Amino acid sequence: MPEPSRHDTPVVIVGSGWAGLAAAIELTRRQIPVHLIEAARQPGGRARTVRSGNLVVDNGQHLMIGAYQSMLKLMEQIGVDIDTAFERLPLTLKLLNGSRTSLLLKTPRLPAPWHLLAAILTAHGLSAAEQIKALRFGRYVLKQTLPADADISVLALLHSHAQSPGLIRKLWEPLCIATLNTPVDIASAHLFINVLTTAFGSHQQHADLLIPRRELSDLLPRPGIAYLERHGAQVELGQRVTSLAVEDDRVCGVLIGNRYVECSQVVLATPPVISRRLISRHSVLNPLAQQLTELGNEPIATLYLQYSEDIKLDIPILGLENNVGQWVFDRRVCGQPGLIAVVISARGEHSVLTADALTAQVVSELATCFPHWPAPEKKLLLREKRATFCSRVGIDVIRPDNRTAVQGLWLAGDYTNTGLPATLESAVRSGNVCARTMLGQSME
Repeated sequence: MPEPSRHDTPVVIVGSGWAGLAAAIELTRRQIPVHLIEAARQPGGRARTVRSGNLVVDNGQHLMIGAYQSMLKLMEQIGVDIDTAFERLPLTLKLLNGSRTSLLLKTPRLPAPWHLLAAILTAHGLSAAEQIKALRFGRYVLKQTLPADADISVLALLHSHAQSPGLIRKLWEPLCIATLNTPVDIASAHLFINVLTTAFGSHQQHADLLIPRRELSDLLPRPGIAYLERHGAQVELGQRVTSLAVEDDRVCGVLIGNRYVECSQVVLATPPVISRRLISRHSVLNPLAQQLTELGNEPIATLYLQYSEDIKLDIPILGLENNVGQWVFDRRVCGQPGLIAVVISARGEHSVLTADALTAQVVSELATCFPHWPAPEKKLLLREKRATFCSRVGIDVIRPDNRTAVQGLWLAGDYTNTGLPATLESAVRSGNVCARTMLGQSME
């Protein structure tokens, strides 16, 4: 496809989540006119800041690592100072079983993959036999790939490499849940290996934890919109695209209510359920609509608890073993002393609990782990029922490409075939690939 002229109608991008922003910024950098349309009144999609009374929190506590190279590069391109935006820490995995530390694993500053091997060898809470088994599995992961069409579950992969129940429970399952947001017995081993290879296979700093020092909207959504507007892009917030205009299998415009916007290129950077709704009226896109249906969904719940300002964790992130709450984040680093975020990923028994019951359960668990803590002063539970697609066995065979069967119609989102699970890195990578493929350019 020839590169669009600067005098053509703008590329319409529907959705200002991280994929939509990445596509819009990449096209704008290439001096391609962009018209960004967002139904919400603020950008960021499912990764943005929300307010409840005088409590300012993120719409889910996101975990970022040093391997998110596309995300970090995009932030730098729009003027975000990475060094001040994030607290960078070597990966530390600490699990509590009640008030007792059941696992402590720290990655030293050694070249990859020796940092992972050293972390396993010096881990507290693993027996010598478990350390040897974990080393053997880590060596396998860093040397092998698993084709998408030969996928098996993460649990089956771990069993095939003689990983003990304790090792699975303390080490591999928490990593699987944190990265794939899918239960270990159905999660894709193909994607899990991709994640571990990305984090541990090339550079030791790729495994670092990146703890935001700012609210989520200040990392990309707000500076991204500011960058687009400074460089001439048209941005409309609070405007919903209600349908696509398609003629002879070519896109020719979008409808915003009764207003028609003519265009020859449209990027749907909306969640799969919204994209499916927009394409369902066009028979040529029925196979794609079916693909989007088959992606499935996994939830994430985040409980924010405001304690007195002297309450803090000894490290910014720790895990809870055998509890409903899985990960505990101390938001002191974000300038919110005493605010604790508890993340509950993927489906489970907690999914059927009421908000009050789930909140009470997690507060009770924290009281067991930290008996000296007082009762929280404020509580806010955020539940995202469709937080991510389901990273189940065989999912990468189903995930769609950026290009669709309608000329000029594109997809961007973490659910497209990026080779990664539903992460901010996957979203940004999808937006970049979508823009560059549209321009007929190879990836840099």
